[in-house]
Amino acid sequence: MKTIVFEVASPEAAMARLIAASSEGVSERCARLSFPSCVDMARVLTPTRWGVVEALTGAGPLGVRELARRVARDVKGVHTDANALVSAGVIDRAEDGKYVFPFDEVRVRFNLRAAA
Repeated sequence: MKTIVFEVASPEAAMARLIAASSEGVSERCARLSFPSCVDMARVLTPTRWGVVEALTGAGPLGVRELARRVARDVKGVHTDANALVSAGVIDRAEDGKYVFPFDEVRVRFNLRAAA
C-alpha cells in the first residue's frame, strides 16, 4: 500500500528528518508533503479539494469529467480545484491530461499547542 502523510512541519524540520534518514541509510516508509502551518494546509486542502483528493485516492488516472462525476460537482469547478492541487504539488497530471494521485492511503498529521 502506498501511503502519503500530509503534515505541518517547518521546512527546517522536514529537511532535518530527510537528512537524518539518508545519513542512516534508511528510506522513509511513506511519502510526505509538509506545510509550514495549519493555515497553509487549510488554504491548499479546502473541503472541495479534499473531495478531489479522496476521489483520486487509489483510483488511478482520472479525466476531469470522470472526476467531476465522482465528486458530484461541475466540471469547471473540479478543473479549477484539480489544477490548484497540481500547482501545490499534491496531485500530478499525466501526459494524457488525466489527474493522478498515486497513493492508496492518506494520513494527516499536525499538533496544536497552547501559545507560550
